[in-house]
Amino acid sequence: MGYIEKLLDYLEQIGGERVFFPVDELPFAEKGGQRLPLGKKVLSPEERGVVEREILSLSQGHERFTLKERPYLFYRREKGLEILRSHPQDPAVSPQRVPPREDPLPRTVEASPQSVSPSTSSPVGGDEERKGGAEPSFRLLPLFHEMLKRKASDLHLSTLCPPYLRVDGDMASLERPPFTEEELMAGVEEFTPQRNLKELAETNDTDFAVELIEGHRFRANLFRDRKGLCAVFRHIPSKILTPEEIKLPSVILDLCLFPKGLVLVTGPTGSGKSTTLASMIHWINQREKKHIITVEDPIEFVHENELSLVNQREVQVHTASFKRALKAALREDPDIILVGEMRDLETIAIAIEMAVTGHLVFGTLHTSTAIGTVDRIIDQFPSGQQAQIRTMLADALIGVVSQMLCKKEGGGRVGAYEVLVVNPAVSNCIREGKNFQIATLMQTGKSMGMRSMNDSLQELVESTLISPDEALNKALDKENLKRSLAAKKFIPAP
Repeated sequence: MGYIEKLLDYLEQIGGERVFFPVDELPFAEKGGQRLPLGKKVLSPEERGVVEREILSLSQGHERFTLKERPYLFYRREKGLEILRSHPQDPAVSPQRVPPREDPLPRTVEASPQSVSPSTSSPVGGDEERKGGAEPSFRLLPLFHEMLKRKASDLHLSTLCPPYLRVDGDMASLERPPFTEEELMAGVEEFTPQRNLKELAETNDTDFAVELIEGHRFRANLFRDRKGLCAVFRHIPSKILTPEEIKLPSVILDLCLFPKGLVLVTGPTGSGKSTTLASMIHWINQREKKHIITVEDPIEFVHENELSLVNQREVQVHTASFKRALKAALREDPDIILVGEMRDLETIAIAIEMAVTGHLVFGTLHTSTAIGTVDRIIDQFPSGQQAQIRTMLADALIGVVSQMLCKKEGGGRVGAYEVLVVNPAVSNCIREGKNFQIATLMQTGKSMGMRSMNDSLQELVESTLISPDEALNKALDKENLKRSLAAKKFIPAP
């Protein structure tokens, strides 16, 4: 029997409420407000890491879990690790993923915690407890419920402003009083990891992801502007949408079956890149026996192991940077690697090298067109290296998906996808620096599944999913789309 199982048996025997493994204090059980110390030594960070791994092993990574038909709740607190006894009849005792650690697990393991030896002491203070697994009473929680009710993609909170929601791409103000900076800070402090509060204080912005409502994760960015603190929360659906649900062209799924190469998903912020990549990884996970490593900042969609083994790593939590994680991945036997954002020259160079040397690599860039993506990658490098990078990119790149979100008729949004499939002709253009010829190759390559953004927008108009006005509003090449729509009588001839 493991150490944690023994402690929980002891907790049941004494009728205690919880066990706690604090930082810089003796571990203890608590009964009726009294501490009952567990052992005679303070646990080192390495020993707390051992304890946490054992808890996660017993709970299978969930916050709420059952052991020997007894329900418990596991929380990471600022001051340590806590396991609460939960009432057996509590309907909330069901699996819920434990949020990511605030700090990486230690790499070394020392002695195990000492045996149980209860005595009495004073009650612990400072941590606000959740009772029986009930939803936490955060000040801002009603706003997140309103967000879900109205199917908003984002919640915006700013000092001296009322809350705003982004619904179907448009901003909508909520009829609520403006926040003072003190009110907003008090609200976000209740669920922001200490690491991120420190980063906010030092740099005036920070990113993290958090599950505030069971089954619903939110990607958060806190920052300061001229009025004070601001926060933006992006809703990450608990259910990963299928390729059919997001109307992903079948040619994009064909790219998922390549044994190696680089696939780039591009588009402006809020264009659905994360949703597309999550759908592609989930599709592979359901069909292929692969080892998939994702490197994200922060982790958004959570992938459970199905046919594949999926390891998800978060920058600044599980690794120092994208480039460090990619270098480490070479020793971790991956088949597929997802790079949440190819931010800098070195990360791009490593991703290309991994794609050339036998891995399938997915990455994202903030570019608007497939051809612009190729130019953007090459232009990142000094002029003396560009010829070499052209050659490597020509060998590595197998596809570029550039996307945007359009308002659907009747509400909601739908994706428009430009797809470049890298065949020998496209590869030769990249190698020789003749990117201007790729647009013509995309037009002649429609039988391979290639499509321009105008093709995709027109297809959405023809299927009555979006209006002609919405298509023209989103198009970069408006004049050619006008002529195409007019030729098919969707708009008057110019």
